Amino acid sequence: MPINLTPGRFFKPLLFLLFSQTAMAQDTTLTKTRLFDPAQLELISKDFKFTEGPAADKDGNIFFTDQPNDQIWKFGVDGKLSVFMSPAGRANGTYFDPQGNLIVCADEHQQLWAIAPDKKVTVLFKDLAGKHLNGPNDLWVDQKGGIYITDPYYQRDYWTRKSPELDAEKVYYLPKGKKELVMVSDALKKPNGIVGSPDGKTLYVADIGDNKIYRFSILPDGHLGKPTIFVNQGADGITLDVEGNLYLAGKGVTVYDKTGKQIAYLKINEPWTANLCFGGKNRDELFITASTAVYRIPMNVKGVN
Repeated sequence: MPINLTPGRFFKPLLFLLFSQTAMAQDTTLTKTRLFDPAQLELISKDFKFTEGPAADKDGNIFFTDQPNDQIWKFGVDGKLSVFMSPAGRANGTYFDPQGNLIVCADEHQQLWAIAPDKKVTVLFKDLAGKHLNGPNDLWVDQKGGIYITDPYYQRDYWTRKSPELDAEKVYYLPKGKKELVMVSDALKKPNGIVGSPDGKTLYVADIGDNKIYRFSILPDGHLGKPTIFVNQGADGITLDVEGNLYLAGKGVTVYDKTGKQIAYLKINEPWTANLCFGGKNRDELFITASTAVYRIPMNVKGVN
């Protein structure tokens, strides 16, 4: 969810205040942890308008978006920073599929794109029964190539429309090779960050509108079981490590173990921490997109593929 402190652009004061008040319940003193050393947090660059949607390719290179500037950037394992695509459909959340395509929530026209390594763009869907989605925000790709998408509504200044065409903000699934979305959950107020377990059995979704993280069982056909509350804290982007710890972006980075116990907190000195992912050659670096900046920190645990 792009939140920009420039008046009239992306910043939503009421939502930010609501989330901030609830987020105060987290333990921000949990800076000592075996997972990482906070002193090793490194600023990569601070030359963006608002960073979002980081994703790692199979080699550990990081791709992330700068939605106000309509760009996708690449930070290579060689330490080089470069523009990967511009314009980029107002890309927001991103994720790599098993074939190496960068799947992108293209927010400009509420589409989902697949960007091949040669930068060829394939539009995976354009609408839902003739109606535009609210604005695809974040996604996770399962090992079958199916795509889970969150679809909250955040008014953009580059849209001509001023209201949603759909009646609610939901979670959808796009089976591999299909053109039609399947609605898999309408239980959340404003779904945002999303990630699944590597065994394909569990899906986590952040409800930033209700300040909760929900956990779903993934059924064989891609549908979801009944949601259960994992933690009573909202988030923007989320990710997992190989131990099953869940990382929440928002007011810094909060980490919960697989039982729902908070085990760490990483302070980020930015107005908002939007998203995060593991990358690097060994998948043992945490990359964090936060307002105008991108950070990384070496980890003592690897992220999921």
